[in-house]
Amino acid sequence: MNFTRWSARLPGTQRRTAAAQAAIKARARSAGTSESRTDEGNGTSGSNGSGAGEGEAEAGGGEPPTGPAAAPATAPSGRRAAPERAARDRTAPDRAAHPHDDVSDSPTVPAARSRPSAEAGAGSPGGSGAETAPDSAPSPAFVPGQEAEPEREAEPAEEAPSDPGTGTGVGTENRTGADVRTEVGTGAGADLGASAGTASDEAGRQRRRAIDALPVRALLGEVPALAAVVHGPEHRIAFVNDAYSRVFGPRPTGAAAREALPELVELGLLPLMDQVRRSGRPRTVKSRRVPPQHGVSGGRRRPGYYTFTCTPISTSGDSGVLIFAADVTDQVEAAERLRASERRQREAAVTLQRSLLPQELEQPDDLRVAATYQPGGTDAAVGGDWYDVITLGAGRTALVIGDVMGRGVRAAAVMGQLRTAVRAYARLDLPPHEILQLLDGLAAEIDASQIATCVYAVHDPNEGCLSYASAGHVPILVRDADGTVLRATEHTGPPLGTGGWLHTSGSLPLPEGATAVLYTDGLIERRDADIDEGVAALEHAFAGATGSPDIVCDRLLRALGITEDHDDDVALLVFQHPARTGPDAELFHNAALDLLGGTEAAPRARAFASGVLASWRFPTELRDLGVLAASELVANSLQHGTPPMRLLLRRTDRRLIIEVTDGDDHLPRRCRAEPADEAGRGISIIATIASAWGSRRTPGGGKSVWCEFALPGT
Repeated sequence: MNFTRWSARLPGTQRRTAAAQAAIKARARSAGTSESRTDEGNGTSGSNGSGAGEGEAEAGGGEPPTGPAAAPATAPSGRRAAPERAARDRTAPDRAAHPHDDVSDSPTVPAARSRPSAEAGAGSPGGSGAETAPDSAPSPAFVPGQEAEPEREAEPAEEAPSDPGTGTGVGTENRTGADVRTEVGTGAGADLGASAGTASDEAGRQRRRAIDALPVRALLGEVPALAAVVHGPEHRIAFVNDAYSRVFGPRPTGAAAREALPELVELGLLPLMDQVRRSGRPRTVKSRRVPPQHGVSGGRRRPGYYTFTCTPISTSGDSGVLIFAADVTDQVEAAERLRASERRQREAAVTLQRSLLPQELEQPDDLRVAATYQPGGTDAAVGGDWYDVITLGAGRTALVIGDVMGRGVRAAAVMGQLRTAVRAYARLDLPPHEILQLLDGLAAEIDASQIATCVYAVHDPNEGCLSYASAGHVPILVRDADGTVLRATEHTGPPLGTGGWLHTSGSLPLPEGATAVLYTDGLIERRDADIDEGVAALEHAFAGATGSPDIVCDRLLRALGITEDHDDDVALLVFQHPARTGPDAELFHNAALDLLGGTEAAPRARAFASGVLASWRFPTELRDLGVLAASELVANSLQHGTPPMRLLLRRTDRRLIIEVTDGDDHLPRRCRAEPADEAGRGISIIATIASAWGSRRTPGGGKSVWCEFALPGT
């Protein structure tokens, strides 16, 4: 494409081109006038033939001057005409000079100053073009004495053929060298890009004008959403687009909406349209279910969901409502599938959580226990709250509650592993702080990213106290028979899994008639309140919550506002040490004998056990087994233990417990005695005749060895 022809279409370029043409003509006219006067005064021609050339040009009808006098006139637009003519003369020496050899029929187009000479040579049929100056350009034709044309706006012209001598394009405009340098500096690519951008903008404006010219009915008819226009207080139909008709069928124009648009009545949109018309404010209802349209040709064959927007329309004489409905069936179904998937995942987590919790709590002889677990609301994932009750033997009971931080199946799985480990460690009958020390290392091995809190407590009815250790858990609350609530605030270490901490055990009194509660933070923690405020609220509710452990659990949940929509899991464990009176008191007895040592200790222990068991009215067989067990335990303590020694007999409504304590902390173990051995059969005899047996270290040093016998009928 001819660069000059394209750029001449721009208004700024046209003005610059017209100004350049006027300047060239003015300079050429002044130069021609001065040369004519000089020639007339001298009356001679130059020695190099330039004068003859000038005379011939005047006589011949206007060949431009080629001598030095012509240089000022041709300098502004280029200095290429003379070298080109000389090159042609050298190429064809026998050719006669013609007055119009160097004059074009139309003005030439200045070539770019930066065009390489190779391009000119390539366009020349006679050679490589090496003699053409790289930065020269053909000068515009000019005839001395010719009147200059008036200034006018340059018009686009057709492209002229290329000059065979130079290979450059010949256009229809005259340019100054300044114009050529300016356009070459910006580059043809820049002008083409600007022109293309202008054409694109123009096309965009034309498209917008075409859309703006469309009537409203045509626009609403093209949209894929449902659209209808009603007017007047009865909402008479003014327009219904094709999309609306495909879903609900055709609707007659002019009919009232109550009769002609029954689908809007079923969806409850008529009152909304009345509000929109009166208030002048748009209203939207989301995800309204549209039943299948079986009687409509092309209607929906399955239920769909649409979001309806009612927009007021006001004219000079009437007001109406534009009803616009967008199909959101895919979005609603996707959301429903997501909710169903979340429900299934939550049900799986809840099932796992409940299966890992104790299905039935163990009921110790000396405690009444009740527990409850409530998962978070439907929008909350299941957590890792758990609890357990473990009978340790000899009337002692372990009560544990914990909370694994986090949500979902993973937290429940970690909880299950910790609960199983607690039950295994509890069989060792270790002090509470040693149990937590073992759990701390296990929790770090299970999952270092999961942090868990835990309280492990042991109730000893003989001592009437509750020994405990806490790993970052909320405090235990104990209420006396008179309603006074005691909070356990000491002997609390960091959560499980942190490592590097030595836990310690503490003790709380739990006499007859006292009630204690273990719980997780979901019961007391609120986003808008401090956790201490929650503990204080629980203390206040616990002080007035009387009754059995089941009743106390329900009252505490109601007092703390725990419902099915609560956003966190809640685990609650309540246990009581009841005060027994009347016939129940006859079923619970304790008897103890301090053994001073020596050979008389064993006979004294047998006599004491026989008398006590007879007074408790045990059957003869059970009494004989009890006396044998007491004798073997005392003999073992006398042989392997150190003073002080003590024999304890205790009965409950379900079992007989025989326990011997001494000052040595070496725990006995069952071993197989050879026929020739005289010792080592005592523990084997105890394990054979008793329902259960065990041993443990006592807090003050020493050990305790015990055995149990189940009472008949239990």
